[in-house]
Amino acid sequence: MDRMTELVELLNDYAYRYYTLDEPIVSDKEYDALYDELVALEKEIGKVLPNSPTHRVGGELLKQFDSYTHKQRLYSLAKSQSFGELESWWTRCQNSLNTQDILCSVEYKYDGLTVNLSYNNGELVRATTRGNGVTGEIVTSGAKTIRTIPLTIPFKGEIEVQGECIMRLSELEKYNATHDVPLKNARNAAAGALRNLDPKVTAERHLDFMAYSVGYSDIIFNSQKEMVDFLAQNKFRIGDFVKYSDNIAGIQDLINEIEGQKSSLDYLIDGAVVKINEQNYRNELGFTEKSPRWAIAYKYEAEEVTTILKDVVWQVSRTGKLNPLAVLEPVELCGATISRATLNNLDDIAKKGIKIGSRVFIRRSNDVIPEILGVAEDNDGKQILPPDKCPYCGGDVEVNGAFVYCTNKENCGAVHMSRLDHFASKEAMNVEGLSEKTILQLYNLGFIKDIDDIYDLTAEQLAQAEGFKDKKISNILAAIESSKNVSLASFIYSLGIANIGKKSAKQLADKFKNIQNLQSASVEDLLSLDDFGEIMALGVYNYFQNENNIKLIENLLKKGVKIEFEEQKEGVLTGFNICLTGSISIPRSKAKQLILDNGGSVSDSVSKNVNIVVYGEDAGSKLEKAKKLGIELWTEKQFFEKINFEG
Repeated sequence: MDRMTELVELLNDYAYRYYTLDEPIVSDKEYDALYDELVALEKEIGKVLPNSPTHRVGGELLKQFDSYTHKQRLYSLAKSQSFGELESWWTRCQNSLNTQDILCSVEYKYDGLTVNLSYNNGELVRATTRGNGVTGEIVTSGAKTIRTIPLTIPFKGEIEVQGECIMRLSELEKYNATHDVPLKNARNAAAGALRNLDPKVTAERHLDFMAYSVGYSDIIFNSQKEMVDFLAQNKFRIGDFVKYSDNIAGIQDLINEIEGQKSSLDYLIDGAVVKINEQNYRNELGFTEKSPRWAIAYKYEAEEVTTILKDVVWQVSRTGKLNPLAVLEPVELCGATISRATLNNLDDIAKKGIKIGSRVFIRRSNDVIPEILGVAEDNDGKQILPPDKCPYCGGDVEVNGAFVYCTNKENCGAVHMSRLDHFASKEAMNVEGLSEKTILQLYNLGFIKDIDDIYDLTAEQLAQAEGFKDKKISNILAAIESSKNVSLASFIYSLGIANIGKKSAKQLADKFKNIQNLQSASVEDLLSLDDFGEIMALGVYNYFQNENNIKLIENLLKKGVKIEFEEQKEGVLTGFNICLTGSISIPRSKAKQLILDNGGSVSDSVSKNVNIVVYGEDAGSKLEKAKKLGIELWTEKQFFEKINFEG
């Protein structure tokens, strides 16, 4: 469990840097290895931590953008980096579908920024980033400057179209020839342009959009071919490579064909995407929590260079852990200047024999993320040792195995600022405008030391922070006041209790109804919750045994925070856990919402915890499994009659 907790923290930090800050510090290969280790541990132990990255997709939202909840979730793709892994996926699909007759599309895997376009009555009404897969950032103004995004389309229904926003390499070259500050990489140039508050910046970079999928729609597609044809008919650029094969050898040939074209393309790709063509097969295979089972990304090998490791700096995390970061002699790789790379931990440093002054191998895996593979030349380098003191607060440090920790967590500014940022985040208290940068300014000015100090901030104090004018001050004070009305689940999550994420915070809220009951809960009470093991239960229990934490909550309540419990919806489906399978006459996302609106819960897979399976046409393995388990079966008509819905 300790290793699992460590992996979850590590992977979440890497994902935050990659998706939110656009400042990745590890390679895809390194991330995938840790991710695979975590998946294996979860299977071995039989437990998944609530904040595990195996639950989630993509990154957090940038706080300066308005948000939008996608009508249908945007999933990421499972990855393969060898034909052996690809063949394993192919075999699993054949076995699950009980057929050898499967047609697949093979397409470029564009290396840009995923964008979701919403159309209604033929007009573009909204453009958003993928965000965390459920909620994205609204970037409509910038998207409207992109020439390959149609502002109107012939289709007059409601639809969401997904694709990749890219910057062509020729446009990157033109831009850099006329600007004093050059852009280093086409991917970050595209992401930075679209996620910019000024649409003029977006327009100046001459971006393109490649459409490849339809999410929510008023119409149902029977295949990938139908979907691609629809996109082409509705003015979308569908990409320069979409071919099909019904056998694994043909799929591999197409992947090799794409790799052969990679270096001659005018834009970045980092692999190929393989998708099962038939929609009924997709419905039967379904999704994991993170990815569709009917698609996979094949990622190409990375390129390597060597450079000198000049120094190591130690960064302090929210938990007080000190993470080593390599400072490199800047080197060009895959169109970017690399000057930083991850070192993971002391064991990783020792295993690779890395020293300050050594010439090291650097790989920017899949043209994106830098990593140190090992030492090319020792150069009589200097051994890398952990610091004696915390580089932020000067407190003593301790070495625990491969990791280094600040022992002064209660008084370390880095830990406090991270707690403050978490407390103010959208998923927690949602103090809009109180960014990490703003928190740093206010902390250094001495105005906030703990999270309850946020509610004592004044206009006079904010005015002393750099860049704060009357409107910004007014907006932040209004956001602070608005945040005082918070749901119990969000409040629990905001406290930053060890191992408690959004899902487990909601479980605690539903179980205990108010913060006083939760404070009084015993370990046995906490263990009675689904998926709560001893570590999670003790983490919650010990949090509320700490007098400082109790005093903090009391202060928040005294300063006007009002915690509201949101009762779960009641209805004719209360107490029912329902799984949908096969093709039904309404979008799957709408059917799931109907279940929730009528008090039920939704499961994406069939298990003994499912009460009812609603099946439509072409229902396959899920229906057969439900029959074997003796689960109650409803037709679409029976489902609609039960909830009194006229489809």
